[in-house]
Amino acid sequence: MANSHLGLTLFSLGLFFSLTKPTFSQDPSPTVFEILPKFGLPSGLLPNTVKSYSLSGDGSFTVYLEKECYVEFDYLVYYEKIITGKLSYGSIVNLKGIQVQRFFLWLGVDNIRVDLPPSDSIYFLVGWINKKLDVDQFKTVHSCRAGVSSGSCGGLWKQFLEFLYLMLMNFVMVWLRFCWD
Repeated sequence: MANSHLGLTLFSLGLFFSLTKPTFSQDPSPTVFEILPKFGLPSGLLPNTVKSYSLSGDGSFTVYLEKECYVEFDYLVYYEKIITGKLSYGSIVNLKGIQVQRFFLWLGVDNIRVDLPPSDSIYFLVGWINKKLDVDQFKTVHSCRAGVSSGSCGGLWKQFLEFLYLMLMNFVMVWLRFCWD
């Protein structure tokens, strides 16, 4: 009789532990493209060649790309192989590793932010210039290309005209100040 109680007790304990033992699921970590929307940012800020990333509790991150590459948005964007910054809801600050081509120059993108509550705009701080762009072009993840094509004369012509326009506007502002003084 004692053996039957012992057997029943062992069976009950085995059943209890089999039902209550913790299961360790190997859920994969979210991709960087899934992380960005959780911070209110569009998933297409980075190219499709992201190999891995790390994100610390304070928002500091490092993204590793397979190789450096270019993506054409309203402007040509260059991504270094390693991108760093600090992520918070609606913004990335202290950004390193992303540059945009403006007027034949490559300028580092320092900060990226979106309006809160979300709107149709995203803002890129490049030096002291704050550029507002349509957020729709960053909603999908874009493919990288290996280099800058020299066949884009239309884009270069557009940039040259924009440059002339800005120079003309600066000249007019200086002239108006001079005339008013």
